[in-house]
Amino acid sequence: MANHRSALKRLRQNVKRQERNRFWKSTMRTAVKKVREAVENEDAENAPTLLREAIRTIDHIQTKGVIHKNAASRKVSRLTKLVNNMQAAPTAAGK
Repeated sequence: MANHRSALKRLRQNVKRQERNRFWKSTMRTAVKKVREAVENEDAENAPTLLREAIRTIDHIQTKGVIHKNAASRKVSRLTKLVNNMQAAPTAAGK
């Protein structure tokens, strides 16, 4: 356990940051899950809207330093690819 005043303050700051990061990571996971479920259910109407919300959330937490910028980029790329493939599949089948 920390004994110095500065170490005690650092401990309090770390706990606050940990709680904040946990909240944002959970929010991100929920947004990603909603997009994946929309793609699974082939919900072409809601998937792009949910994708935009997920990207907004991911970009926000990346700027706050909760996740690394490459991890954010990877998540956005994979989600976008999922939605684009879902939207392209019905048009390819219709030809």
